[in-house]
Amino acid sequence: MSKLAPKNVPSDIEIAQSHKMTHIRQIAEKAGLKEEEIEYYGNYKAKIDYRKVLARLQNHPDGKLIDVTACTPTPLGEGKTVTSIGLNEGLNHIGKRSMLCLREPSLGPVFGIKGGAAGGGYSQVVPMEDLNLHFTGDIHAISIAHNLCAAAIDTSILLKNPLNINPLSVQWRRVVDMNDRCLRQIVVGLGGKENGVPRETGFDIAVASELMAILALASDLKDLRQRIGRILLGYNYDGQPVTAEDLKVAGAMTALLKDAIKPNLIQSLEGNPAFIHAGPFANIAHGNNSVIADRVALKLGDYVVTESGFASDMGAEKFMDITCRVGGFKPNCVVITCTVRALKMHGMPAAMIKGLNAKKLSEVLKGRHDEYLEKGLENLDKHIENMRKYGIPVVNTINRFVFDHDDEIKMIQKRAESAGASASVPIECWMHGGAGSVEAAQEVVKACAQPSNFNFLYPDDYSIKQKIETIATEIYGAAGVNYLPEAETKIKKFTELGYGKLPICMAKTHLSLSADPDLKGRPRGFKVTVRDIRASLGAGFLYPLLGDMRTMPGLGGDPAYRSIDVDENGTISGLF
Repeated sequence: MSKLAPKNVPSDIEIAQSHKMTHIRQIAEKAGLKEEEIEYYGNYKAKIDYRKVLARLQNHPDGKLIDVTACTPTPLGEGKTVTSIGLNEGLNHIGKRSMLCLREPSLGPVFGIKGGAAGGGYSQVVPMEDLNLHFTGDIHAISIAHNLCAAAIDTSILLKNPLNINPLSVQWRRVVDMNDRCLRQIVVGLGGKENGVPRETGFDIAVASELMAILALASDLKDLRQRIGRILLGYNYDGQPVTAEDLKVAGAMTALLKDAIKPNLIQSLEGNPAFIHAGPFANIAHGNNSVIADRVALKLGDYVVTESGFASDMGAEKFMDITCRVGGFKPNCVVITCTVRALKMHGMPAAMIKGLNAKKLSEVLKGRHDEYLEKGLENLDKHIENMRKYGIPVVNTINRFVFDHDDEIKMIQKRAESAGASASVPIECWMHGGAGSVEAAQEVVKACAQPSNFNFLYPDDYSIKQKIETIATEIYGAAGVNYLPEAETKIKKFTELGYGKLPICMAKTHLSLSADPDLKGRPRGFKVTVRDIRASLGAGFLYPLLGDMRTMPGLGGDPAYRSIDVDENGTISGLF
């Protein structure tokens, strides 16, 4: 168990701004891309013409696919993106040709409390300011295309309603890429008949738009167009579905996304290619980068590191059961990262957690609390068990901090391996970049060489309830599922309409294996409640809403935007 010497680590933005980036042309060449396969967005960003790449490399074998997930998130952070970037650096460090695939960050978390999605310390992708702000405009394109459809619906209802749309049935809300709880429930069409027909609706955050999920799952522009045409907007007065194709808006929506469908290319601090594309939330949508980016990376690299949002019960389950179904992928290894602090928190009494803010909680957990760690390891047990259900080797990484004790690391390693991990290793990529991930990279290479007997959690022909209950009992560890009347009605209707074979994309809190964010560790004996279920026919899944899950987050009392500023030279400060 090697431990590198500690060193001073400046803030993320100081590291990023002091780093001398390589021209994106050279990064593209390193990735194996041809000049005619990239479109420049300045000196350090590019779009990839995936059609040309996939046509050129259609007979080239795919690389090994590695999915990075984590234990149940805490306010202290587990460093999943740091681990994904660091592991990719480590694989390249030991001479492997590895590619990295990540999602695009939403402005909601950037200006809220979570922060961005560029990694941290010496395990980052750059330019981090561009990535965390407007980037190449993909999310803005999603917002405009989505809201065009919303405007078309209300206009159609106002102007003689040729499709006979029942205003009370419309499920297509509006979106904005910002945490704005005041927009969760609104009434539109007020102020007279020229302003539309009054009805209740609301806003979701842009990355929760079905269009974002469609962008992440589409195989090409033709498929994107077909999926957008299938979007279920609501029902007519006869109870029949009304789609974007019926509204004759699908073509225009696709036109707005013709560039957004192309994956983005940037670089890591160590000059390795990073494919950044799509940004669906994992607690609302399926939480993984695009199928297109994964396919391109698999043709270009011998190894591909991709990241699933949140933990094994969230983005990783959806990666296996949705993304891999659509993309035809068979992962070779899953990496589950954790921290000593996070596992201690999962073992703390709930009353103690409620009495501490994140800063005080962090300070408490820097001390020795072996009893908390021992109890909290049950959470890691469950996540390892979850991923083993898919027939894939699992490697546990421990994102190590300078205040962690060797025997705490050893406790985690022993427990992780007894739970079924092929290896459990500390990583120090936040402080040391790829050099801090060499041991983890070596273990991942070993795991990828093992047989991968990949299987889905449930078959397509399970009923809607069977799929929901399989995920709840097998992945969450629930004792059962309750359905509120709205959910029962929708399940019956969706079954009658022939939607029952679609996979399930559960929307629930990411802060617990259960649907109750206060239940930490490995809760047992609980039931989850499905209050509603919605059909994302374009994305190709049904998504039940569990507990109090919302599709529009809100800002906290001390939002991140308070620290962000820019000087007269355009240099941004306070961005992590």
